[in-house]
Amino acid sequence: MFSWVVIFQRARVLSRAEKHARMFEDTFWSGAELVSLYKQVANAPNVIGLEAVFKAGFQEFTRLRQDVRSDPDAVMEGVHRAMRVARAREEERLELHLPFLATVGSISPYVGLFGTVWGIMNSFFQIGAQESSSLAVVAPGISEALFATAIGLFAAIPAVIAYNRFGHRVDRYEARLQRFADKLNATFSRQL
Repeated sequence: MFSWVVIFQRARVLSRAEKHARMFEDTFWSGAELVSLYKQVANAPNVIGLEAVFKAGFQEFTRLRQDVRSDPDAVMEGVHRAMRVARAREEERLELHLPFLATVGSISPYVGLFGTVWGIMNSFFQIGAQESSSLAVVAPGISEALFATAIGLFAAIPAVIAYNRFGHRVDRYEARLQRFADKLNATFSRQL
């Protein structure tokens, strides 16, 4: 059941991140002044995704640029480093619980198989104990085995599908963060 909770929670987090990214990119590329955009982002209660990368890069750019002795290459290196840290935090936030889904997807079939073997062993034990192989003797153990198999598959299949789907979405989002950071670096470089 926890894997289903994780699946729904991760779907919500990724959808929200993608929506925020679209909205922020639209605002950013609409020609808004960077200072006013920074003030808007800095006053926001929950800064995530592209906004966090922008905020980190702009703060570092402003801080390093105030020092008149700063070498433009050193300024750009500092901006790049600050945005890389912000990107890494965002990637970590998005990948949270994905290893759990991978583990559930790979382990659950074995748990189901263990239950299947246990149920069939129970059936053979009952056959031996009652010296009868009637359906009434065999059915409970077989039923137990099939139920264990079904539970294992019920947990594994959605977990594997969700892990693969979310992994792909996270990869696409990480590429989007990287492209944005590269474009922002170019913008800052032009201003220097």
